[in-house]
Amino acid sequence: MNPVGKIRMSTTTKMVLDALLATDRTYGLEICQQAGLATGTVHPILARLEGAGWVASEWEDLDPHAAGRPPRRYYRLTPAGAQAATRALATSPAPHPVRRTATSMVLP
Repeated sequence: MNPVGKIRMSTTTKMVLDALLATDRTYGLEICQQAGLATGTVHPILARLEGAGWVASEWEDLDPHAAGRPPRRYYRLTPAGAQAATRALATSPAPHPVRRTATSMVLP
């Protein structure tokens, strides 16, 4: 098994890893929808994960004119990436974001 590189484990990275662990293979927009994140957030994370060996990707073989849509790029965790993701999520639970409202910032 090939070793995987280190990844900074931000909350958004954990959300993407969680989405990837939920399925064998998925494309970018599905990951965005499942994680509840924008494409501008998800795709750089996927690129970092792929560069570190956690994720592999491939373009679907599709005739865009016949399908009426562009080809999708599918992502899957590598075997080493799946193990690393499982370990990372188990040892580093996602923090609960603190939502600040105008009333919570008022001093007594």
